[in-house]
Amino acid sequence: MLPPAASDPGPSRPEATAFGRYLAKERNDSPHTVKAYMRDLAELEAFCDRYYGGAERWEWRSVDRLALRSFMGELTHRGLAKRSVARALSVARSFYRFLGQRYGLEENPAKGLRLPRLERRLPQVLDRAQIDAIFRYAEALAETGEFGPVRDLTMLELFYSTGMRLSEVAGLDLRDVDVISQQAKVRGKGRKERLLPFGRHASAALRRYLPERERLIGRTSGPTDGQALFVSRRGRRLSPRGVQRAIARFLRTVGAGTGYRVHTLRHSFATHLLDAGADLRAVQELLGHASLSTTQVYTHTSVARLKKVYRDAHPRA
Repeated sequence: MLPPAASDPGPSRPEATAFGRYLAKERNDSPHTVKAYMRDLAELEAFCDRYYGGAERWEWRSVDRLALRSFMGELTHRGLAKRSVARALSVARSFYRFLGQRYGLEENPAKGLRLPRLERRLPQVLDRAQIDAIFRYAEALAETGEFGPVRDLTMLELFYSTGMRLSEVAGLDLRDVDVISQQAKVRGKGRKERLLPFGRHASAALRRYLPERERLIGRTSGPTDGQALFVSRRGRRLSPRGVQRAIARFLRTVGAGTGYRVHTLRHSFATHLLDAGADLRAVQELLGHASLSTTQVYTHTSVARLKKVYRDAHPRA
């Protein structure tokens, strides 16, 4: 992601604005992702104003491969990391694919441009002992019977039991979860739905939470969100930021300052399944990845963990 400008302006051209709506409404990307894409596209728009000598002297269909190469060169010259430059080119590719689909643009100038070679970064994963410590802490808080800790334990259970994304957990409705069959219907990226199983611990947490939620909604005088599964103490749907704050408190118990995020639970879910011998394509379906190559990064994590176990335990390692 490119560093934000002082006022963090978005792109001004209508096609770019339409692309932002497409990302949010049709692709179901998170607000964070949409904002990052729009920021990168605004950088490209501003570059084209300079490159072509004024905003009135170019349009998206006139941008060619040479211009995009120059854009990448400028970003590199400014000292941006390779990952940021690669992200900007990836955004340009996606945007021009969108222009082709919606506006009939035949040429994608970003197609064929090579992304900067990046070092593969393995996902950060919690080990079993850390997972156990997190749940012990969350369960101890929930023993108070207070609404917040009971709700937060339920969210934690669903994150680790299903591998859902932050936006997917925040977007769950009551009708999406069946505690009897132990499965949840999730609306992921691109509005694609998938059915996810969850375990007995998540089911037990939901059975405990749902009556508490109903009581809270019943005694709340103001407007409430009757459909949302996870609600605030005021009865409104808990925002992704609210979910993030709740889960971050648990993650801090096993490593303050280590960079663990809510997404670390998703990484841990996938890696622990593969450690136990789960089929890669099954994990792909559970995660909702469109491409198997996206899921394969977890095989590298799993192998890396096995190598560490070997080095630590084998007498002749």
